[in-house]
Amino acid sequence: MPLHQYNERKAPGLWIVGLGTQFPENLLRPEELELFARKHYDAKSGGLRKLLAINRKTGIETRSSVLDLKTGFAAPSEPPTISDIDSHFRDVGVKLAVQACEKALREAGLSPEDITHTVAVTCTNQGNPGYDFLVNERLGLSPNVDRTLLHGVGCAGGLATMRAAAQMALAGTARRRPVRVLAFACELCTLNVRNELAAAEASLPEDVCVAAALFSDAAAAFVLTNDLGRGAAEAVYEVCAFDNAVLPGTKHHMSYLIDPFGFRTVLSKAVPILTTQTVVSMFDRLVTEYAAYTGKMLLVPDNFDWALHPGGDAIIKGVQDLMSLTDEQLGASKKIYRTRGNASSAAVLIVLDELRGMGKGKDDVVAMSFGPGLSIEMAMLRRCRAKPLVDEII
Repeated sequence: MPLHQYNERKAPGLWIVGLGTQFPENLLRPEELELFARKHYDAKSGGLRKLLAINRKTGIETRSSVLDLKTGFAAPSEPPTISDIDSHFRDVGVKLAVQACEKALREAGLSPEDITHTVAVTCTNQGNPGYDFLVNERLGLSPNVDRTLLHGVGCAGGLATMRAAAQMALAGTARRRPVRVLAFACELCTLNVRNELAAAEASLPEDVCVAAALFSDAAAAFVLTNDLGRGAAEAVYEVCAFDNAVLPGTKHHMSYLIDPFGFRTVLSKAVPILTTQTVVSMFDRLVTEYAAYTGKMLLVPDNFDWALHPGGDAIIKGVQDLMSLTDEQLGASKKIYRTRGNASSAAVLIVLDELRGMGKGKDDVVAMSFGPGLSIEMAMLRRCRAKPLVDEII
């Protein structure tokens, strides 16, 4: 297609005008988890021995956590119940989410009364009313805000909120209404550490789940507007294309289900291989749409920085090898994985926030995450560069 025909297609007018990340104060090291596991469980059991061996070589140096593993929640001899975990999330998790949202609103230059919609996600709390109701209430949002809480999307949730927010903004454009969506994700995965360790103790080595060694806690938020709702706000990213898909016949490879002592994760060894199977086809499909909006021809993976969900070292390496990416293109994902671990749905948003502070980088960005289903979410964004000052030009 000739370049002038690409330029005839108008971009959707979707702008991320604020981003915010909030981590809890604790950073857990692999050796701390090992000491904790040996204190409460039989480290001679085959399953737990295998988990602790994996814990030493995940490539994670520290994980953000609301726990310190020495005192307080989860430290007593009796493990917390699912009811305890729910109560703790609705206190600590809501506070983290509010702090992330406040950061995003400040950067956007917006007040709570400016927000027209909210989209939230978590997989570590399932109560009703949803935790988003509590966050909206503490932020002082209008009771008339259009509120949506996503469920069942797991680690794919961060980009699922972006997709939902973008669709809401486009609907507002069609109705000639300004839309300003506050989207947020919050996960307190480490509250389930006792349940995950108990499961490992009872497992055969070949069946052990690595969740206790990977997952972390954090909240992240962004504000997305349409053209009518943007006003004078400086944009961080322009959202140009997005999509999602499910890989049929794979739902048994990843799940996150409730039992009396918390949530329990299922992650099969096949997940890193399976999650990469849809990457090429989705990239090829979206890059055509992205080119139509940006006028950039012959785009290939090397033209983009990649905000990849830091789901595990094998997933990061698998996508890197498949798409022939450099360490620099995946720099933000690798850094967050190494220093903060996998914060589930919040993680990819944290990577996008981190990416913009890591030097000039590339103008074009692919964001990608995976979740139960197995599902894949992908978005293509364009960095919005600040205009240079006159004396900088001179």
